[in-house]
Amino acid sequence: MCNAKFTLPDPVNEPILAYRPGSPEREEIKEVLDKMSNEQIEIPLIIGGKEVKTGNTATCVMPHNHKHVLAIYHKAGSREVEMAVEASQEAWKTWSVMPWWERASIFKKAATLLAGPWRARLNASTMLNQSKNVFQAEIDAACELIDFWNFNAKYMERIYEQQPSSPAGQWNRLEQRALEGFVFAVTPFNFTSIAGNLPTAPAIMGNTVLWKPASSAVLSAYYLMRLFEEAGMPAGVINFIPGSGRNVGPYVLSNPKLAGVHFTGSTAVFQNMWKVIGENISSYATYPRIVGETGGKDFIFAHSSADLDELNTGIVRGAFEFQGQKCSAASRAYIPKSLMPELKTKLIETIKSIKKGNVRDFTNFFNAVIDKAAFENIIAYIEYAKNAKDTEILIGGSYDDSVGYFIDPTVIVTTDPHFKTMEEEIFGPVITLYVYEDDKFDETLHICDQTSPYALTGAVFARDRHAVSKASKTLLHAAGNFYINDKPTGAVVGQQPFGGSRASGTNDKAGSMINLLRWVSPRTTKELFTPPKDYRYPFMEAE
Repeated sequence: MCNAKFTLPDPVNEPILAYRPGSPEREEIKEVLDKMSNEQIEIPLIIGGKEVKTGNTATCVMPHNHKHVLAIYHKAGSREVEMAVEASQEAWKTWSVMPWWERASIFKKAATLLAGPWRARLNASTMLNQSKNVFQAEIDAACELIDFWNFNAKYMERIYEQQPSSPAGQWNRLEQRALEGFVFAVTPFNFTSIAGNLPTAPAIMGNTVLWKPASSAVLSAYYLMRLFEEAGMPAGVINFIPGSGRNVGPYVLSNPKLAGVHFTGSTAVFQNMWKVIGENISSYATYPRIVGETGGKDFIFAHSSADLDELNTGIVRGAFEFQGQKCSAASRAYIPKSLMPELKTKLIETIKSIKKGNVRDFTNFFNAVIDKAAFENIIAYIEYAKNAKDTEILIGGSYDDSVGYFIDPTVIVTTDPHFKTMEEEIFGPVITLYVYEDDKFDETLHICDQTSPYALTGAVFARDRHAVSKASKTLLHAAGNFYINDKPTGAVVGQQPFGGSRASGTNDKAGSMINLLRWVSPRTTKELFTPPKDYRYPFMEAE
């Protein structure tokens, strides 16, 4: 053990590369895209540092060209879950007591590798397997994940620095222990950064992890696993077990060694996991920590004083970047009647200019939705709106899955603030506008607050400060991340810790110390320097 108090450098957010024509990063990623597009790899499970091939396989495809197979991956089942639990518990013996600065160095190295030689690989795999344009991949798979690792390492240091007071004659100490058991990380398809953060946030605090990535985003997850290995992650600390939820989840959640769940995904799945944990609560060695970020029905609320160009851009970027497949994506908007005629013209003109297609064409703003199930779910909402009497399709509404799962950016206008597409999460490129009378601003704010069971993100557009203040107050509990004159997406690590409440999750704020505190179990130690030598207290003395 070193006799020194180490200090990590203060983290700074990773600069976003522009990928302009002729830039070195553009040339590099095009080479990697070519290579990945012309190969088909085999992806094993990785348990205890060893490759495991089950023979039960599925494919990784391009959503924008779904006949193109990028990889074959092996799927885990009950046997592999048990192997992963055993490997995690063996690794726990040394990882949970490893000095914090040794763990930090692994994640600092991972961040440096991702910022350099691994950047194009992670970005390209995210583009191809998750159908993200190069900018969406850059801000996600590179910048945000680099930030998670750099900032989380510093947050860990700050958590360990927090100590209680000590009166004269004693020394009180606080230490943060790893949880006893393993953490189950279940990650979504839509953000490679979330796929990288959910297993590593518990791991940096000394926990070992079973990681089940989304079946529709296994390619980038596999490259992340290989990056962990290159950064020096010991075998068994993170165990990679892709597979279907029904063949993995029940065996993990019923294991007595389960110490926590770190989840991002649908509200229904999370609620079911919580239910299963509740049913098994007496069998666990410790009460599991349950951390989840789930659904959203995120809003944009415009006041009559809003700048139209700012509002138009906020709607288009907020609703249609990454095809609306962000839990923070704007999917309902409240527009004052006085602004609607001009906003309608601007929206139609702007959306008509959007190009869609293959991610390898960098002039495309818009790409494909993730898979057939998502495609069919989204178009069902569009068709419902087309046939409803109290709505109109302002623009969009077309779709085609013959080559890729393409859905046009779609704007619905409704006269019913409780219309189906105003209330239910769609998770696609569809936003519904409700037009309200200008003098019903206060009333409509309350409607916005009470309409959705979710409370993840929301935005208000207004130049009138009284309107901003009123919206912020009325919508206090409607969004865990609230934006003023900006789209409700794009939270940055260290700047806007991310998470929501109500049906949107436990609001444990990824990208902050709040999240890391869920993955430790504190112990306090009191050391008395001059212990008493008689049991009697002064009050017992005779008069």
